[in-house]
Amino acid sequence: MKTDTDANHVQEEKPVDYSLDKVPREERKMGWLSITNITFGIATAIFYFQMGSVMALQFGAVNALISAGYAIIAAGIVGSIIVYLSAKSGMNVNLLSRGGFGYVGASLTSLIYASNFIMYCAFEGMILVSAIHAYFPEFPQWILIIIFGSLVIPLNWFGIKQLNKLQKWSLPIFAFFLIAAIVVAYNRPSVYADSFWTYMPEGAQIGGTALLLCIGMQHGIMGLTSLIASDYARFLKPKDLKVGSIAIGFIPQIFCFGVMGGLGIWFGVRLGESNPGVYIVILLGLGGVLFTTLTQVRINITNIYSSSLSLSSFFENMFRFTPGRRFWVVVAAVAAMALMLGGIIDHLQTAMTFQGVALMTWASILVTDALVVKKLLKIGPGYYEARQENLFKWNPVGVVSLLVPTILGTIASLGYFGLFLQSTAAFLAALLAAAMTVALALFTKGAYYQKEEATDVRKEDYIA
Repeated sequence: MKTDTDANHVQEEKPVDYSLDKVPREERKMGWLSITNITFGIATAIFYFQMGSVMALQFGAVNALISAGYAIIAAGIVGSIIVYLSAKSGMNVNLLSRGGFGYVGASLTSLIYASNFIMYCAFEGMILVSAIHAYFPEFPQWILIIIFGSLVIPLNWFGIKQLNKLQKWSLPIFAFFLIAAIVVAYNRPSVYADSFWTYMPEGAQIGGTALLLCIGMQHGIMGLTSLIASDYARFLKPKDLKVGSIAIGFIPQIFCFGVMGGLGIWFGVRLGESNPGVYIVILLGLGGVLFTTLTQVRINITNIYSSSLSLSSFFENMFRFTPGRRFWVVVAAVAAMALMLGGIIDHLQTAMTFQGVALMTWASILVTDALVVKKLLKIGPGYYEARQENLFKWNPVGVVSLLVPTILGTIASLGYFGLFLQSTAAFLAALLAAAMTVALALFTKGAYYQKEEATDVRKEDYIA
């Protein structure tokens, strides 16, 4: 016989993250300011410093600044639309993808998510390793990679609670050391005598190939920053839908690409170094090591945690292989260490261009499906459904529109179709994906969007 205590215990253990279904309307209680603040978590990554520094030193400060402006506008527009769809439906991007891809086909997006988080874990890990190696050169980098690559495994063993505690007390430290680094750099003689924004490496010019290559690098992160906000936007208060969509869509992009990226450009030119793991230590000494360690370990716990969840979802749906999340924590950490040992940081430009293809293609499909297929052409249901019993396993509209442009875009990003297409691969893949989404929706007449029509959909659940 169940007691009141048992009932309360069951209620307390009931999951409230809604990872496999939409957030009920009555549970969407967060204001847009709170959600915007949460999305700043990813922007604390000093990886954005590295992006700005690398682009400035390789292609010129002005080209890096122009590409940052482009990234803010493009990612802000796409992000605002996705935030609106997420807040309107109460679903994150993986759930939003189920109708357009099929519930098994949407597992492909889980694999894309996982691979990107592992890649970012490797980038962030190498920034940390570089910082420690710069201060303690007697330790070989490969040993530091194994030590700090393995550290994220026990920190992930008991889930997200460990991460939450670390985030609370590390954010003020991040702000303090960031301000300190700016002040010290400002008072330090610059290796470049003129204003930082006039810096241009030999052989480069404003615009042209240099600018395209900068934009290609920005594409590598733009898709993720546009998509990831949906994890939080689904909790947005319905009354904050319009203003919240714009704020959550644009403000984090301004901080990521404008503030952090802009500081990276300034640091890189002023100090003549592209790796923040090196120049932060040069500026702050042991404090720089502490700063980098705290921020990068915190972010990499998030990267490994998110990748482990995505890998679990993918292999469960595709192969019914369910060894548990902790198994995938180890797999993700080992994969990240392998990338670090393989010198992934030396291929930042290629990797960022490559990553951007799949993410931008996915974002393009989501936006096109919502605005053109569902709203304009009235093909398929005018609302989003995530329950497997009402969905097909595969929907060719999303799956084919993802695979074909991603494959072609990947080949282009590797340089096989020339330099222009290499640097614009993600953008062109997104355009192709949008066109294919519309064409396939018209050809199939929306037959694979939904197996059973939902009977509990309210008027406010439809895309307005």
